[in-house]
Amino acid sequence: MSNRVAIVLLVLVALAAAADQVLTGSANTLFLARKFVDLIDALAFWR
Repeated sequence: MSNRVAIVLLVLVALAAAADQVLTGSANTLFLARKFVDLIDALAFWR
């Protein structure tokens, strides 16, 4: 991955997080974070 692609991805993620904060008060980010923790717990079980 080149630096240019990494910067573009960083900007897209930052814009998505900012839009989520403005539009929903970070409800979607919190939901995804909780689901990610559940996924990590499930994967840790199979380890």
